[in-house]
Amino acid sequence: MKIRIGVGLGGLEPEQFTAAIQRMEQCGFDSLWLSEVLTTGVLDPLAGLAFAAGVTRKLKLGTTMTVTARNPVRMAKELATIDRLSSGRLLLVFVPGQTNPQEDQALGVPVKERGAWLDEMLPLVRRLWSEDNVVHAGRLFCYDGISVRPRPHQHPLEIWLGGNARSALRRAGELSDGWLPALCTPEEAAAGRAAIDAAAAEAGRQVDPEHFGISMTYARAAIPESQVARIAKRRPGVDPSLLVPVGSAALRETLRRYIDVGFSKFVLRPAEPAPAWTDALDALAKDVLSLQT
Repeated sequence: MKIRIGVGLGGLEPEQFTAAIQRMEQCGFDSLWLSEVLTTGVLDPLAGLAFAAGVTRKLKLGTTMTVTARNPVRMAKELATIDRLSSGRLLLVFVPGQTNPQEDQALGVPVKERGAWLDEMLPLVRRLWSEDNVVHAGRLFCYDGISVRPRPHQHPLEIWLGGNARSALRRAGELSDGWLPALCTPEEAAAGRAAIDAAAAEAGRQVDPEHFGISMTYARAAIPESQVARIAKRRPGVDPSLLVPVGSAALRETLRRYIDVGFSKFVLRPAEPAPAWTDALDALAKDVLSLQT
């Protein structure tokens, strides 16, 4: 099983961002990750990854994209362009997105409708990356003979899904190439994987056994109150220390626990911005990259 460890970054100034991602590549991390959160100061993921593609050579470029009222043709072209310009380094995870009122307004798709958008959009985007003259008549989108160029460098360009709800697990088994949840314990992750495998088998397909990962927040000294509040909202009644390891030893031990239940791809996200990103990345590399295989 190939263990791969990436790092998620948030809002950085241009000089900081360039220095951070280049140090990430020098340290040997597998991938950079940018999340799509429209109403905060984090970088736009597509613009950020396009920039990162130009200042790195090996670092993979990952994004967790929300379900928004996007035109799927435009999105397919944007993602294919980044993958081609980076020589096949793009990693994709689609997630339902935030549930606060401001983000709901920005996304343009009510929470209850996002599953239906994923169900229709994912197969359609895959067709746009592989077929010419696509004809599609769905509930949300209708096209009569449309083609998208350039094609992605990767054949196929995989799409993973996030989410822990029962419907998300079913969707991951039926449609996705992999699963990257957040805010779940190793035991919950193992149960989710079993549910995905069962849904995939029922749909007559299989998710690659090495395509299961975790997006995990970690803290150096203490879990910030902002993270405690976030967890209380999304996982009420769950002890934050079960989801956010604190300190180097706890981080390594938590990663090993996920590895023991068959998870091999990790996105590590600092609980709060680092005073000096290059130093923080050096320290993180020392803590965890010995696990990478």
